[in-house]
Amino acid sequence: MVTFQQNVTRIERLRNSLTLQIISTSALIFVCYFIIGLQLAVVPAFVHLELGFNPVLAGLAISAQYVATLSSRPSAGRMADSVGGKRAASSGLLICAMSGIFFFFSGWIERDPLASLCILLMSRLLLGFGESSVATGATVWGIGRAGAANTAQVISWSGIASYGALAVGAPFGLWLERNLGIGAIGALSAVLALGGFLWAWAIPPIPIQPGETLAFTKVLRKIFPYGLSLALGGIGFGTIASFITLYYGSRHWQDAALSLSLFGGSFVVTRLLFANSINKWGGYRVAIVSLALECCGLILLWLATVPIFAWAGAGLSGVGFSLVFPALGVEAVRNFPTHDRGTALGIYTAFVDLSLGISGPLAGVIVVAAGYPPIFLFAATMAAFSMALAIALYRRRAEPSNVTAATSRLKPDRGSSAADNKRWPVLSAHDAKPERRDPPVSPPQF
Repeated sequence: MVTFQQNVTRIERLRNSLTLQIISTSALIFVCYFIIGLQLAVVPAFVHLELGFNPVLAGLAISAQYVATLSSRPSAGRMADSVGGKRAASSGLLICAMSGIFFFFSGWIERDPLASLCILLMSRLLLGFGESSVATGATVWGIGRAGAANTAQVISWSGIASYGALAVGAPFGLWLERNLGIGAIGALSAVLALGGFLWAWAIPPIPIQPGETLAFTKVLRKIFPYGLSLALGGIGFGTIASFITLYYGSRHWQDAALSLSLFGGSFVVTRLLFANSINKWGGYRVAIVSLALECCGLILLWLATVPIFAWAGAGLSGVGFSLVFPALGVEAVRNFPTHDRGTALGIYTAFVDLSLGISGPLAGVIVVAAGYPPIFLFAATMAAFSMALAIALYRRRAEPSNVTAATSRLKPDRGSSAADNKRWPVLSAHDAKPERRDPPVSPPQF
């Protein structure tokens, strides 16, 4: 009897544990991004090699998803704030299921290239709309379940789920395409999304926080500098995701999916090992160091002459980009009230979609003009600009705190004795000169 009660107690503790609460909602993000990963390494080659369109359209097919996500992030954030993260995430998973059905039909009619491309683009747009609702809704849902004090942990686990899913989904998608055809990816995507919807239905919702919401323009203005830094840093991932397969093919190298796996794997391991560094060292410092590492990894990809250097560059880029999102995100949403946090996160995350949306077409133009290696030099340059902006944000925030600290040293301590207050008096504006009967007082020495 005692053993049974102990087991029940352990189960209750496990059910109420912070990590399990976070993972339960992060699993929905994993499902969504696993679906994205299934298509990531397949879509560019399918559009360019199977349907016969140029690299620019291949990049556009990838970017269509991120354009849809970018346009719908703010509304997804408002939805999460107004009706709750559970409903937002559940709606997004249903949209992802519809995307999988369209993707299946795109592969089914590949003998008609134009019609297949149009249906594929519709599938990618739907997947983008679904992604914004799932990612934003599940993250807000997770913060509500874990508490605002654990925002960094929730965002970190969301990143682990998303990029871990990409790392696993990309090679599995290539395997499916080679063995069962591209239509199998669409069918599996629909089944996984419906399974995620059932999982979300079993998790209890959180109370909706009341309060007057901030205007969209005001939230955007506060988020913009952090989002811009995030967008510049995300171009490296967008470039790797969109063109690493074709880059390997142009050099007659094998195992292009391994680079995506190394990127995603190093991303996840870095999140697991160093997520607490944000609370220890601060978001700005972690972001600056991370962007420097990402820049080095992209330069290594640019200079790679053999596959092993390209693998190392992809892995180092994953290490660098891993903590950029949560590090800047913690600083970005720090001063927002609870009832506006979903909107703030939605707008902030939209800048990732912006970078991924523009990186595909930009990289395609660079490929047409100068070949594949320069796209990684361009991405490294953008990461360097992102690092410079993060440094500027850090210095701008540090300056007022320094002034405050210096000013506080000019004021007497509230806990000091009356004798100390007499020794170091604080003069008001009309007491600029001390009375003649008092001895002159020398200023404190610093």
